[in-house]
Amino acid sequence: MNKIRVLIVDDSLLIRKVLAAVLSSAPDIEVIGAAEDPFVARDMIKQLNPDVLTLDIEMPNMNGITFLRNLMRLRPTPVVMISTMTENGAEETLEALALGAVDFVAKPKINAENTLAMYSEEIIAKVRNAARTNVKAIQLREETPHVVKTTPMQKTTRSNAGFTQLIALGSSTGGTEAIKVVVKSLPADCPPILITQHLPAAFSQSFVQHIDSVTQMTASIPTNGQIVEWGNIYLAPGGFHMAVRRVNNQYIIQIEDGEPVNRHKPAVDVLFHSAAKCVKDNAVCVLLTGMGADGAVGMQAMKEAGAKTIVQDEASSVVWGMPGAAFKLGCADYVVPLDDIAAKILTLVKTLR
Repeated sequence: MNKIRVLIVDDSLLIRKVLAAVLSSAPDIEVIGAAEDPFVARDMIKQLNPDVLTLDIEMPNMNGITFLRNLMRLRPTPVVMISTMTENGAEETLEALALGAVDFVAKPKINAENTLAMYSEEIIAKVRNAARTNVKAIQLREETPHVVKTTPMQKTTRSNAGFTQLIALGSSTGGTEAIKVVVKSLPADCPPILITQHLPAAFSQSFVQHIDSVTQMTASIPTNGQIVEWGNIYLAPGGFHMAVRRVNNQYIIQIEDGEPVNRHKPAVDVLFHSAAKCVKDNAVCVLLTGMGADGAVGMQAMKEAGAKTIVQDEASSVVWGMPGAAFKLGCADYVVPLDDIAAKILTLVKTLR
């Protein structure tokens, strides 16, 4: 078995040592080098040809964002960002994901006990995942332009015999960019969209602002008990599950502080199972790129309840884990390239009651 060859790029000697120890503990990973700045890394990449890079954002001489932009233009390589889990770190990390980074992990807290035990499982999993990613799908896309908002044709809850059309969407690895591609093509009077994207709490507000800036719809992080309204996008807050329930003729968002599901919080399956119960055959269910299988069983429940189901195709997915799992369960009505998903959603919405 060929080992995954990893190059660590970080200006902190201590962090380089921690990451090297963590990654080297995996039998299928080989740390082939560690660079203290992007200039050293550039030469090592040419010499060593790594399979995956771990990349710090804040470094001297050239920051990680500038280095990543150059790398993805000249030598596309799977990159896992080492990120600070703060609101400032969120903006930089989201920019890195937009430039083509596969994923991110928290910067190890080297002053905490059991650091290797706390971080090793996640870092190793994400490096393994990065090594399997579709490099063509992570190459730099044209930047999605910010849009000028228009007044939606219908902003209040629209109903038909007590039911409202609803779109439930889930994603993970690669999803921050995939979601923007989908929503940029949706009109202001689109049926409401509930989105669960695997993100830490500190990233939620920054990400929902990114969504809002590229769509004619209105994107926000909902509060518990909020009424679902036409023309709106609701993003599950990091660290909480989001579900939907029906009260009289309206749909109400439920924010839940429960246990992780499929090791995630928020979890896509929580959203999808709730939609299967109360929205039934008046919903469109969408699974985009992501590692693992979260959402597949929930999509099956939605399909059995009569919902129309869409999964992103393998060729356009950064990781065909979540959509691939749904496809293997046989619950995907349509397998669609990312650029065509918005049009498919709108076509299916017209068939709903």
